[in-house]
Amino acid sequence: QVQLVESGGGLVQAGGSLRLSCAASGRTVSMNDMRWSRQPPGKERELVAGIRWIGGTTYYADSVKGRFTISRDNAQNTVYLQMSSLKAEDTDIYYCSVASGTWGQGAQVTVSS
Repeated sequence: QVQLVESGGGLVQAGGSLRLSCAASGRTVSMNDMRWSRQPPGKERELVAGIRWIGGTTYYADSVKGRFTISRDNAQNTVYLQMSSLKAEDTDIYYCSVASGTWGQGAQVTVSS
């Protein structure tokens, strides 16, 4: 099975930046896509960004386009989410997942205004 561990969350002022990391271990031979999602309380899960493992095609939610960048390091089995120009509404727990259905424990991102 694939295990996912997020890191890099924290507290940042509005307009600041953070970089989240998601390290995959275990059975990583076929992950296909890796994704970052968030789910505000009482709301449905929102796909923030994703990247195709083969080819590197990326996709973003409209709310983060131009501010967030997803990337991957194949050798390290790691994906990153570089978050810039952060807004208070970006505050959430960010979850890393793969297309097979495995989720990490989440990384808290808190943006103060």
